[in-house]
Amino acid sequence: MSSILLDRPALKAEIDRVAEVAGYLWQKGWAERNGGNITVNVTDFVDDAMRQLPSLGAPVAIGLTLPSLKGCWFYCKGTQKRMRDLARYPMQNGSLIRITPDCAHYEIVADEPVKPTSELPSHLAVHNYLIGKGSPYRASLHTHPIELVAMSHNPEFLNKDVLTRLLWSMIPETKAFAPRGLGIVPYMLPSSTELADATIEAIDDDYDVVMWEKHGVFAVDTDIMSAFDQVDVLNKSANIYMCGRSMGFVPGGMTPAQMQEISDVFHLAK
Repeated sequence: MSSILLDRPALKAEIDRVAEVAGYLWQKGWAERNGGNITVNVTDFVDDAMRQLPSLGAPVAIGLTLPSLKGCWFYCKGTQKRMRDLARYPMQNGSLIRITPDCAHYEIVADEPVKPTSELPSHLAVHNYLIGKGSPYRASLHTHPIELVAMSHNPEFLNKDVLTRLLWSMIPETKAFAPRGLGIVPYMLPSSTELADATIEAIDDDYDVVMWEKHGVFAVDTDIMSAFDQVDVLNKSANIYMCGRSMGFVPGGMTPAQMQEISDVFHLAK
C-alpha cells in the first residue's frame, strides 16, 4: 500500500520537518527511549481525496469535547515510539488522525494503525485553545532538554520569570529568539488533565514555551521547527549558565539595560 504522502509534496514536506526535528531531539539527548511527543495540525494540507479515505479502525474517544478542532487533521507521534525511529520512518512511528464531527473522538487514517501518544488529549486540548483564540500556531512539542530540566530542580528558579530573566541574560540570541520567555508549571502527573489545564493557563499568560517542573518542556509555534528553535536557544542559555557554575563562578549575564536595548532594537513585547 502506498503512503498518503505520495504525490502530496506539501504534506510530505511538513512530515519531513517533523522527522528532522525528531532526529535533532535524539541527537541532543532530549528524547530517551520513547520520551517526548510531537503533534502538528496538518489540516491545511488535506485535500478532497484524503477526506474520503476510510479510517483504519473504530473512532477513539479523546476524553474531552474540543469544538475548535472540528474538521481538523493532525500528525501525531505514536505511543511507545522512539524519536530516533520517527526520524527515519515517520509514517511507521506516527500517524495521521482526523477529528470526528462530534469533536470528541479521533480516527486514524494513515499510513498504518499507529496509536497516538498517551499525551494526545493534552496536546489536542492545547490546539483547541490555540485555534479558539485565533492563533496561527500549528505545532506542539514536548521534550526533555537536560539543562533546563536540571535547573527546574532548584526552587529558586520556579518563581514567575526568575528563570526567564536569567536565561535571557546569558546570550543576546535567547532574548531575541525566545522573546516570550519560559513559563513555569509546578510538577504534576504526566499526561494528566491537570497538567494540560495548567499548560494552557501558562500559554494564555503569553508564553510559547512552558517548563514542566522536574519533567520537561512544552512548546508551541507556527511550525515544529520554530517550536524546536525556541527550546534550543533557551537550553543553550541554561548550558552557558551551568558551564559557568562548573568553572567556579556565577555568570554575571547581561544587565537589564543591555536586555532592554535588545527589546528596543528587535521590537520585542517583553
